[in-house]
Amino acid sequence: MQQVPLPEVPEIKTISIPLPTADVPYYTPMVVPPSDLRDQEDEPVKTVEETPEPPKLEIPVLDIQLPLPTAEVVATATYAAVAAVATTTLATPFFDQIKKKLQKFIQGKIDKWKQKKNQKGKIS
Repeated sequence: MQQVPLPEVPEIKTISIPLPTADVPYYTPMVVPPSDLRDQEDEPVKTVEETPEPPKLEIPVLDIQLPLPTAEVVATATYAAVAAVATTTLATPFFDQIKKKLQKFIQGKIDKWKQKKNQKGKIS
């Protein structure tokens, strides 16, 4: 086997591009007191109001206390349940019609496919 001489590859010079720099602005924060600043001794200290404990359902036989939900939680759950039942009730007939039509369509395609397959088998 004879070796083929390859031409020399010229050296390609690349340009050196320096990385960009930027002067990021900064500032010293200035603290401005509020305009309604008063002495602390003038106003009485406000205490945190204790929230009442939520009502609990006591089951004496099992000695279990179940916390009862607040009215807001019950109302939200009720609205969600009513909306879900209404949507399902109204949408079911539409989905049943669509389901029947799709089943007929797909069954028709399957029947045509079976007929073509049987015809090809009989011709051969």
